[in-house]
Amino acid sequence: MSRRRIEFHRRTILASMVGAACLAAAGAQAQQPAPLRIGVLTDMSSLYADVTGAGSVSAVAMAIEDFKAKDATGALKTRPIEVVSADHQNKPDVASAIAREWIDRGGVDVIVDVPNSAVALAVGNVVRDNNKVMLASGPSSSDLTGKSCSPNTIHWTYDTYSLATGTATAVVESGGKTWFTLTADYAFGHAMEQDIKNVVTKAGGQILGGVRTPLNTQDFASFLLQAQGSGAEVIGLINAGGDTINSIKQAVEFGITAGDQRLVATVLYINDVHALGLPVVQGLQFTEPFYWDLNEGTRAWSEKFAERNATRHPSSLQAGAYASVTHYLRAADAIGDSKDGKAVVDKMKEMPTDDPLFGKGTIRVDGRKLHDMYLFEVKKPEESKYPWDYYHMRKVIPAAQVWRPLAEGGCSLVKS
Repeated sequence: MSRRRIEFHRRTILASMVGAACLAAAGAQAQQPAPLRIGVLTDMSSLYADVTGAGSVSAVAMAIEDFKAKDATGALKTRPIEVVSADHQNKPDVASAIAREWIDRGGVDVIVDVPNSAVALAVGNVVRDNNKVMLASGPSSSDLTGKSCSPNTIHWTYDTYSLATGTATAVVESGGKTWFTLTADYAFGHAMEQDIKNVVTKAGGQILGGVRTPLNTQDFASFLLQAQGSGAEVIGLINAGGDTINSIKQAVEFGITAGDQRLVATVLYINDVHALGLPVVQGLQFTEPFYWDLNEGTRAWSEKFAERNATRHPSSLQAGAYASVTHYLRAADAIGDSKDGKAVVDKMKEMPTDDPLFGKGTIRVDGRKLHDMYLFEVKKPEESKYPWDYYHMRKVIPAAQVWRPLAEGGCSLVKS
């Protein structure tokens, strides 16, 4: 055989081998299922970054690892699990655009965290329209399970109704009858303001007045002076994150807490207490669904979280991100699919919840996750015995007492 013919045969064989390899690779790729993708849409750079942000991404990663540890295949019904994250900048339009991009091009099945109620309400619409899932572990507006409820949303950690019920009831019962409110001027603040008014009035108290403050306010001086001038026994801070830190710090600087008026934070996170220090916030009472030092389960998980987050301990919102994703993965695994978001949410509602951070619970038809809440009081400096030892637990508020009755929310999913 001539050299030319030998070379021709060699090239033909090589081409056939390459072609077969490409076809085999393509076939293998075609057989590989698309990964389940979880999008953590959060605040990475502004007033909620400490209580959500990178910590929420870490909590979601921990949920996936713990789920995989119970599955020898390390996957969800042979599907790998991936996480993407983004900063929504506390802007509903930015968040909605990210959510659409994730769903349309990124193959994201579920969006988690979503702190800032205005952002969550906007993203919830995008998720519903595309039949995916939103696990609202970060926002607090009770509208998410009320007039704006969705068959594709689970509201996990807390809401304005439960926070108002726990804190305002305790304060009025202890003698704080007259209130002046400082309210963050967006969806969360508006919802909480109304819930506070309802609870205070029902408990026999009175709202003397209030003022609404821009989100991410640096100077609360004029607002605090109005509150001081009102003569109200209680100044209710209806804000969160950096706004809570700034308003408490400035109230102390103005000597308001040294007088007869009482400062009440309707939303307070352990990160806020850590930033302000016990001498500033000692004695402050508030309602939360989670505290890292509550029991053996919360302590064990929180220690692992702190190892990943420069010794910082988890907020209730970061705990909510972990717990909600844990339950979501169990539900998606149970039905063997995550493409139909409503079907996964229906399964989440059907299955009882159980995790080391919130304990046993259930999810109602309106998407509200039910668990006990707690009335905490910040310790005095001399009472704190070790790092992040900040709270006394004063009262367990049973789930049956703290959440808004199903019939009162106005959710369209609730049959009359």
